[in-house]
Amino acid sequence: MTYRKTKVIVTRKLPDPIETRLMELFDVRLNLDDKPFTHAELIAAAKDADVLVPTVTDRIDAGVLVQANPDLRLIANFGTGVDHIDLATARQRGITVTNTPGVLTEDTADMTLALILAVPRRLSEGERLLRSGDWGGWAPTGMLGHRIWGKRLGIVGMGRIGSAVARRARAFGMQIHYHNRNRVHEETERELEATYWESLDQMLARMDIVSVNCPHTPATFHLLSARRLALLRPHAYIVNTARGEVIDENALIRMLRNKELAGAGLDVFEHEPAVNPKLLAMDNVVLLPHMGSATIEGRIDMGEKVIINIKTFVDGHAPPDRVLEGLL
Repeated sequence: MTYRKTKVIVTRKLPDPIETRLMELFDVRLNLDDKPFTHAELIAAAKDADVLVPTVTDRIDAGVLVQANPDLRLIANFGTGVDHIDLATARQRGITVTNTPGVLTEDTADMTLALILAVPRRLSEGERLLRSGDWGGWAPTGMLGHRIWGKRLGIVGMGRIGSAVARRARAFGMQIHYHNRNRVHEETERELEATYWESLDQMLARMDIVSVNCPHTPATFHLLSARRLALLRPHAYIVNTARGEVIDENALIRMLRNKELAGAGLDVFEHEPAVNPKLLAMDNVVLLPHMGSATIEGRIDMGEKVIINIKTFVDGHAPPDRVLEGLL
C-alpha cells in the first residue's frame, strides 16, 4: 500500500498545516465544516477507511468497530486520551490504535496551574463583578481569597502532566504531595521535595488543593467518589484538567453547594459537552470548555504525531505511539 492509496478519514477539522500535509501524503477525506460525526457517520467512515483519525469527541465503540471494513488497520487518534475507543474490540479485530502523548504536557500543566491560582484567588468572581458595573472600588475586605504559597497540593496521577504541574507549583511555594499507581523515581521526588502517599484516602484528608491529572480508565472511573470527596476538608479546593469521569460530579456539586468544599476549577465534565446547570449557577467554581491543551503549537504537534504514526504504520513498522491496552 502506497501513501497515495492509503485512504485516511479525519473526523474533525485539524490545523491547516496538518491537513495540507495529510493531503500531500494520503488519499484523505477531511471534515472541513468541523461538524462532529454522528454514530452512523462513524460507522460509515470505519467501513470506508484504511486509517481513521478520530478525536476525543468520537465514540469508537464496539458498534463502530465490528462493522469496520477489513482494510481498517489503524486508528490514529488525535489526542492522548483513548477512553473513547474500545481498545479490546480493536485488538480483537487486529486494529492498531495510536495516540499523541507528550506534546500536550506543558500546555495542560499551564492550564492546571492557572486554575490552581484562579479558584482560591476568586479571579472569575472578580472579573464578573467588574463587568457587572457593581464594583464600588477597592476595599480592605473586598474580594478576599486565599494565597497558595505554602499550601499543600495533592496531585492525583504523577505522570508527565502531573510532574509538570508539580514543577510549576513548587516554583509558587507549594508543598507537593502525590498519589500514583507507581512511585516516581527518587531523584524526581528530591527535585520536587514531593511526598508520596500510597493511600489516596490519607492524602486527600490532608490537602489544601487537589489536582486531578490521571487518565480515565475503568479503574479510575469515579476514583474521587462521594466517599473520597467527603475526606477533603471544607477549606480545600479541587482542580480537574484530566477527565470529568474521574470525579463523581453529582457528589462534588452537593459538597460545593453545602460549603463542604471551598471551590473547584473544572476544565472537563462528566457528561461533556453538557455541563450541569447547578455548576453554572455557582460562584465558587471556575469553569472552562475543555481547553487545557488548546494551543496552536500543541495542536500542530499533535497532528505531526498523527502523521508520523500513519507513515510508520504504512511503511510496515510498528508506530511509535502505539497504545497497549494492558498498560493504560
